[in-house]
Amino acid sequence: ELQAQLASLFGGRVAEEMTFGMDRVTTGASDDIRRATDIARKMVTEYGFSEKLGPLRYTDNQGEVFLGHSVTQTKNVSDATAGLIDEEVRKFVEHGEATARKILEDHREQLEIIAQGLLEHETLSREEIEALLRGEKIDKEKNPPRPREPGRRSSVPPSGAPAGRPPFGQDPAPQPGA
Repeated sequence: ELQAQLASLFGGRVAEEMTFGMDRVTTGASDDIRRATDIARKMVTEYGFSEKLGPLRYTDNQGEVFLGHSVTQTKNVSDATAGLIDEEVRKFVEHGEATARKILEDHREQLEIIAQGLLEHETLSREEIEALLRGEKIDKEKNPPRPREPGRRSSVPPSGAPAGRPPFGQDPAPQPGA
């Protein structure tokens, strides 16, 4: 699930590169890069997903906090281990980016259709994307998009994530009798 989340975070940036070229990539993905790096760092330092570092916790939540930012931090790993953590984080992030690139390359035609639709209409609803992918034209004046229900998220799971699962970070609904 976390690897699918990493790949989905790089989808926008990779799509920009593929559509407009590396020299026209915007800063729009900066928050996605930050979030992907945070997830990858937790995968390595908190969740034990690194084969090289094993199932150990390498973070410490102690330290003073000022306005939500850590001012002081207790160092609890050696310089060599910190370097290894950085390597492993980079590996997870680069794998997520490579996965996003492979998915978009495999579906280049659909990417081009959606990119062209966004250039023409600026925003697209799920229904409009599906119509474009079926080869239909969109007439926003004739068929205005339905407003989304407040708080409703897209039901399209990130690539590789099973359908029907809650979005990352949300607990699944309790099952009857559980």
